[in-house]
Amino acid sequence: MVKKMSAEKVDIELDAKGKFCPMPIVMLQKATKQAKSGQLIKLEATDPGSRRDVPAWAKKTGNSIVETHEKGDVLTFIIKVS
Repeated sequence: MVKKMSAEKVDIELDAKGKFCPMPIVMLQKATKQAKSGQLIKLEATDPGSRRDVPAWAKKTGNSIVETHEKGDVLTFIIKVS
């Protein structure tokens, strides 16, 4: 079960709407290098490949996806930095 997080708790917001692979992952990677452990990053993307790319990236890097949802063509991921 995925918990719903309030937007107020998000530390970094990334807007990757309109950007295609690999840009959403590049943006996430850069943000995690600047973030502290435990901080939350919100990524919004419209690239359909993000459905598989973001979870694969999280698994590979050890970061956790704490929320995902889709509204229209916008995919939203909340990632907890480890």
